[in-house]
Amino acid sequence: MIFGKMHKNPEQREFARQLRKNMTDAERWLWGVLRCEQLHGFKFRRQAAIGDFVVDFVCFARKLIVELDGGQHAEEEAKIYDANRTAWLNSQGFRVVRFWNQDEFENLDGITDVIWKSLEETNQPLAPPPPRPSPPRGRSKSHATV
Repeated sequence: MIFGKMHKNPEQREFARQLRKNMTDAERWLWGVLRCEQLHGFKFRRQAAIGDFVVDFVCFARKLIVELDGGQHAEEEAKIYDANRTAWLNSQGFRVVRFWNQDEFENLDGITDVIWKSLEETNQPLAPPPPRPSPPRGRSKSHATV
C-alpha cells in the first residue's frame, strides 16, 4: 500500500527534500494557499514521494495530487512521461489535476477554486446507514439485538 513509509529509498527522500528547498516561484505561490490547512482545512504535503515519483502537492485524505507544469512539459517526450506518470498515479487511486505555472500567476483564485471543487468531488459522502429495526413488541430497546 502507498501509505506508511512513502519513500522507497534514501536517494528519493533526498531528492524530495531538495525539491522542497528549491521550489519554483509558482510552487511557492500555491504552497502559500495550501499550507497549514488553509484550503478549507485540508492538509497538503509538498514534494511528496509516491511510488517512484515525487508529486508537487498531495492531499492524502482525498487522494488528490496537484501538479504545476512549466514550459518543459509542453515537449512531446514530457507529455508522454506525464501521461504515463498520471496513469500510474490514477491506478493507485489518486486523482491528478494539472495547471500551467503561468496560469497560476494570472489566476490563482481560479486555480484555488478548481482544487477545492476537486477535493469535493474526490470524496462523495457515503450513503447513510440503514435505519435500525424497531425492537420487538413488549421488549425494551435495551433487549433488542442489533
